[in-house]
Amino acid sequence: MSKKQYNLTWAKIGNGSGFRLNSSFFKDNPQFQQASGAVEVIGPDTLLVRLNPQSPEPSEDELILSLFLDFVTKQALLAPETELEAYTEAMAKEDEELIAGVELDN
Repeated sequence: MSKKQYNLTWAKIGNGSGFRLNSSFFKDNPQFQQASGAVEVIGPDTLLVRLNPQSPEPSEDELILSLFLDFVTKQALLAPETELEAYTEAMAKEDEELIAGVELDN
């Protein structure tokens, strides 16, 4: 992660006001273009800025997998004593044996 600092200046924006970053920030960090976020005041002269980059729309497969994992997680949390099982070294060894020699395509 880059430790480069970027200058910002106060600016009147429409009927409001805000801070303006140099375009070099967005050239160096294109993931933050059109991002939303929040600012938290953590000291008299210190702000914490959290930016939420826009992520591309998930594919149908990613969406279905995400919904399935959400469902499984919710079910496990509703009854952890019956739904959750510790992952043991023996299980890990068995899994490693199952996938030994398998090659993945990019």
